Amino acid sequence: MQLILLLSKPRTLQLFPLLLCLLLLPCLSQPLPSPSPSPSPSPSASPAPPPSLPLSPFNERLEAAYVAFQAWKHAITEDPKNLTEDWCGPFVCNYTGVYCAAAPDDPHVLTVAGVDLNHGDIAGCLPDHLGLLADVALLHLNSNRFRGTLPPSMQHMRLLFELDVSNNLLAGAFPAFLTSLPGLKFLDLRFNAFDGELPAAVFGRRLGLDAIFANDNRFNVSLSSASLTNSTASVIVLANTRLAGCLPPSIGDMADTLVELILLNTSISSCIPPEIGKLKKLRVLDLSHNELAGELPASVGDMESLEVLNVGHNMLAGEVPEAICELPRLRNLTIAGNYFCDEPVSCLHVPLRDDRMNCIPDWPHQRSPEECIAFAHRPPPHCAADGCIVIPPP
Repeated sequence: MQLILLLSKPRTLQLFPLLLCLLLLPCLSQPLPSPSPSPSPSPSASPAPPPSLPLSPFNERLEAAYVAFQAWKHAITEDPKNLTEDWCGPFVCNYTGVYCAAAPDDPHVLTVAGVDLNHGDIAGCLPDHLGLLADVALLHLNSNRFRGTLPPSMQHMRLLFELDVSNNLLAGAFPAFLTSLPGLKFLDLRFNAFDGELPAAVFGRRLGLDAIFANDNRFNVSLSSASLTNSTASVIVLANTRLAGCLPPSIGDMADTLVELILLNTSISSCIPPEIGKLKKLRVLDLSHNELAGELPASVGDMESLEVLNVGHNMLAGEVPEAICELPRLRNLTIAGNYFCDEPVSCLHVPLRDDRMNCIPDWPHQRSPEECIAFAHRPPPHCAADGCIVIPPP
């Protein structure tokens, strides 16, 4: 039996080449496709660019960023959402909240361009190593529990464009280095515990901020014509801070850029200058809960872009100018808590209107006649050229 098997193997091997030829014969009978001719380049066509290669995740800038993030992680005491849990290892571009891009000064180098930890509820402080993130353009840290102040090393963030540290527990004086950052356009410090003077340079044309949110801190702010009204910002929010001075006539100098001005509850004791009517791009004006006196200027009716006007809870009196209620875009008008004695019927057409607690005859929800009579017997305020109220001699 073994002899038969041994003799049969050579016969099978002899037949194998023949079987292989029979299988390949149909394929060999088909002609091979000829290659398509290469398109001849046109004389004006530029050569195709070489395929771009991914940027290397290893360079000196990312090494410095690694040091910064590790120092920051060690300065964090609570991270309830575990946003920094993956802040391990040298690949910082894979960290949660970290965004990388090509460096502006060298497109062949990868660098950290932004950090976003908004609404993280993270507790801790901001270490001085943060300044190693020299290429960061966006730094969003709102709605956390960071304490202390902004580290001075952040002055090395020369590309910083947006800084949002609102709704934290930061304190101390205004970080002076912020006024030296050449690219900074959006600054949000609201809902912290910063105190002291808010430098005039914040509103300066040299810094050129486009949006300033400094409300709900303990800042002292001067309203002199050399500070606030020198700003080129489109949005200025200083609500619930302490403002010194009066609304100056130079407020009209911000006409080219100002879109939103919110100065509610800032202890302003002032008249409203007629020059405010020059702010034709202004959409939102909130001067409520102050000590404004005199009349509401008719020039407010020239503010053709105005959508929201709130002068409630002041000491304003006289008639509400009809031109204000006829503004084409006005959707929200609040004059409550003043001493106005007349309101045009056209104001009834404003979609959202609050005129309670005034002295408008036969109007619902007004002050008592006794209160209105007592106010009418007060000496009328005199508005000086600088916008301040001059108290007449007894």
